[in-house]
Amino acid sequence: MDILVPQVGESIVEAEIGEWFKQDGEYVEKDDLLMELETEKVNVELNAEVSGKLTILAQQGDVIKIGAVIGKIDESAQKAESSEPAQTTAAEPAATAAAPMNPAVPKIAAERGVDPSTLTGSGRDGRILVDDIPAAKEEVAPPAQAETAAPKTETAPKPKPTAKTDTAPSTDRVTRVPMTQIRKKIAAHLMKARHETAMLTTFNEIDMSQVIALRKSYKESFLEKHGVALGFMSFFVKACAEALREFPEVNASIDGNDIVYHNYYDIGVAVGSKRGLVVPVIRDADQLHFDGIEKTIRDLAERANSGKLTLDDLEGGTFTISNGGVYGSVLSTPLLNPPQSGILGMHAIQERPVVRNGEIVIRPMMNIALSYDHRIIDGQQAVSFLKQVKSYIDNPETLLLKV
Repeated sequence: MDILVPQVGESIVEAEIGEWFKQDGEYVEKDDLLMELETEKVNVELNAEVSGKLTILAQQGDVIKIGAVIGKIDESAQKAESSEPAQTTAAEPAATAAAPMNPAVPKIAAERGVDPSTLTGSGRDGRILVDDIPAAKEEVAPPAQAETAAPKTETAPKPKPTAKTDTAPSTDRVTRVPMTQIRKKIAAHLMKARHETAMLTTFNEIDMSQVIALRKSYKESFLEKHGVALGFMSFFVKACAEALREFPEVNASIDGNDIVYHNYYDIGVAVGSKRGLVVPVIRDADQLHFDGIEKTIRDLAERANSGKLTLDDLEGGTFTISNGGVYGSVLSTPLLNPPQSGILGMHAIQERPVVRNGEIVIRPMMNIALSYDHRIIDGQQAVSFLKQVKSYIDNPETLLLKV
């Protein structure tokens, strides 16, 4: 039977061949994991639908159209009597036979000077993936080090390099790799946000004192009761959901000559993963309590890092929150996530002097930013929305009591 690239979404027309977990010519059993496809949005695992001998027709890195044949399984082939796994060769570390592994891993690990036995696999069943291998310690060797490493066989001083030797190409100075499908999609999406929206950003700042105190008081009891930690993100998700009710334009989008107002609040949360930035969606965020939001965020983040997000997890959001503060950012202008018309940027909390009741005091402050599409959202609406989010976080009791 033919192994085809499956249809994984209406908007996806091609996929990149990821890693094959079986060798060309190997006998595979039904339901064995064969390989992984990388699309512009999610990774897709393919399992054997029948038992037989595998023939691989497309190699890792190839970009294939949806529906194309990438391999075959010969159902008439008989399984060899000796089905024991191949012995580890002398060139491979002995630890590579201890766990399922992409055949390319030992070679790449050796090139980067990494012992595979020290790696923790992030793939299915603990499988070690190429992404699990850290980069070489010295991708670009400084000239002084390179000269020191060269064998010293000359006793006479070296002549100064001529213009010709100065321009000789060096493979140590540049590493070129093809963009992954998801990186291509991210690049195209960001360019679309720049060129097809009238984006503007407004800023404000939040006093996090009350939220920090509330979180500190109930942190342990919240964890004990709900089995998940209470973070800051759930406060902002709830604050945005409530503010979106009051300013529906921020939750709307443009479709041709129409404005589409969404009467639901599906809030995307930007998550950094090994494959790049993804924005999984918290469905009906306004109907979730804090524990439901935290559990959803934890689940989405775990599946983002393991490549298990589905298209349903990523599509259909009406508003986005991006937390650059986890990386140390104190101020930024987040880019819109079309067709959405608004995105909130959170930033790092810093102790800063502020004036309270005519006195200068130190408070934990956070800068927040709202980028919005000016074609649909007026400045007054954007500023008022951001002020409402600020009010909810400055005084979280009003958020909890909905007053």
